[in-house]
Amino acid sequence: MKRLLIANRGEIAMRIARTARRMGLEIVAVYSDADANAPHVRVADAAYRIGESPAAASYLDIDAVMAAVHASGADAVHPGYGFLAERAAFAERCEREGITFVGPSSAAMLALGNKSAAKRLLEGTGVPFLPGYHGTDQSDDALLDAARAIGMPVMIKASSGGGGRGMRLVESEDDFPAALRSARSEALAAFGDADVLLERALLAPRHVEVQIFGDAFGNVVHLGERDCSVQRRHQKLIEESPSPAVDAALRGRLGATSVTIARAANYTNAGTVEYLLDADGSFYFIETNARLQVEHPVTELVTGFDLVEWQIRIARGEPIPVAQSKIHVFGHAIEARLCAEDPARDYLPQTGTLAMWSPPSNVRVEHALESGMEISPYYDSMIAKLVAYADTRDEARQKLAKAVVSCVALGVATNTEALVAILNDDTFAAGEATTRFVEERLAHVAFGAPPSHEEVAFAAALEFRLAAERGRFGSWTAWSSSALPAVTLPLAFDGDEPREARVSGAGVDVCVVTVDAEEFRIEFGNDGPFFDADARFRVGDGPWKHATFARDGGTTYVDLAGRTYAFRNAANEPARSASEAVGDGFLRAPMSGRIVRVGASAGDRASAGSMLVVLEAMKMEHVLSLPIDVALRSVIAVEGAQVHANDVLLEYDAVVAAAKTSA
Repeated sequence: MKRLLIANRGEIAMRIARTARRMGLEIVAVYSDADANAPHVRVADAAYRIGESPAAASYLDIDAVMAAVHASGADAVHPGYGFLAERAAFAERCEREGITFVGPSSAAMLALGNKSAAKRLLEGTGVPFLPGYHGTDQSDDALLDAARAIGMPVMIKASSGGGGRGMRLVESEDDFPAALRSARSEALAAFGDADVLLERALLAPRHVEVQIFGDAFGNVVHLGERDCSVQRRHQKLIEESPSPAVDAALRGRLGATSVTIARAANYTNAGTVEYLLDADGSFYFIETNARLQVEHPVTELVTGFDLVEWQIRIARGEPIPVAQSKIHVFGHAIEARLCAEDPARDYLPQTGTLAMWSPPSNVRVEHALESGMEISPYYDSMIAKLVAYADTRDEARQKLAKAVVSCVALGVATNTEALVAILNDDTFAAGEATTRFVEERLAHVAFGAPPSHEEVAFAAALEFRLAAERGRFGSWTAWSSSALPAVTLPLAFDGDEPREARVSGAGVDVCVVTVDAEEFRIEFGNDGPFFDADARFRVGDGPWKHATFARDGGTTYVDLAGRTYAFRNAANEPARSASEAVGDGFLRAPMSGRIVRVGASAGDRASAGSMLVVLEAMKMEHVLSLPIDVALRSVIAVEGAQVHANDVLLEYDAVVAAAKTSA
């Protein structure tokens, strides 16, 4: 193996390239037009274009990727995770054309990559399953009959792929048809396969998984378990190793079962066997992910092994580097997934310009980000992973919480507040989180709270001082207390109605700000102008604090100890009309994506909260509705069409909306 093509993008492409380069391999990248200047392209020795936008489709184009393989002279391919990583057809194509595939064989993928096929293979091996249906009859009637036989609640799961896509919990038979339709649609879009299976739903289990490796010499080992119970919509948020719910005896049983599964499929290279763990210690096999996992860094940190290096060594014909008896777990590691999502808006994925990116330095950070780059709608919402290691779980937890707070990602809303709330939660700290943790513990947390009076005062002082540095009040060197005017700044935070602050300067470094009759003295500690987007300040005689900020157009983004907000000087913008305050009569796309379903027609009356449009973006389906009863004037959205952020999807009667709101 001399030249490795990485058939992926983003942080996993950067991660693979790091190890491959250390091992002396040449790196080949591939890219869609949306990624032409992406970090993973720039770190490679060579890069090949594989397609246009929509960009995700480019990375799924086997012909385009294989053309890049041959054009580059690459003799090996690493698929990363997602995209083509679990496509048996891609692995088989590499095998057929003499290219080393850094992953399991196509036969193993076919045996285990499909959840239904895996369960059929493992029947009679003693591997524990939940009661369910994994048959080949995929008709609506057959699946509904199976759901009735299993009993509610049931879980619908996509047979192919992973990552929580194509999964729906159904608690009532009446909800089954709509949930089945939605699961199939999402599965088809994400994995190219609409087949599903059914399982009896455990409502509050732990989700644990075991890292396995196999080689061509018949050796199979496991590297302990990871706990992935903290999830939102079946998407993992926090992963850790070892699991606080697994003792040595249970770890041995989980590991032995995982090895049995791997041997049944003649498995080679890296894989992960996933289980649900019930409160009584019973565990049930749910799937095998025939690839490297997003959360593999926590296993690397507690075992000391580079799993990508293991993958490459096994792919080029070497045995597993160590025997099972030499694999031990030391300390504790926890990973948090930083996602471009807004917890204050039901975790709606976010796109836009990342005005500033400054990761923490005291933990492992996997990313492919830089200030000024675009967060596009074409890919998964996860943009980075922060991983902390320590001797004990509580030390790792506290270390990660502090790292998340200090991670600066401005310009695009992220789930930082949610991650901090999870890591500091008493139930999580006690190691007692189940898959219902987010639903039960975070449901009443008020994310995105309006800025306090003190935060408004700081924002006003910052805006005032930045205006001075831009020459608004004469030259900076001549700025003195006698030359400073008093101004009223109407600042609009995160798109809300403007809040007024009265600001006057009391010297080069001091502002006095009044917000709703409350006065604040803001003192800056920077030495001269702070064009470097970093502010040291204090309020009154309080402690010195640190804030990071970035300006993008007329918006200023602020990170203050993990609390982020954006504001604009509304004095520079036209006033909003009364109709805009209650809804302007248009439902717009919140992000770019594809219209999956349209649930209303012109002339319909739609009740508050009812489904109007389903938009697929960042590999997930998003139901769009309105918070009020409306009469629809026209419906512009068309199923299957691609739309851009802020495109009008339908028009509704704004008079009806205004009447309902005022009532």
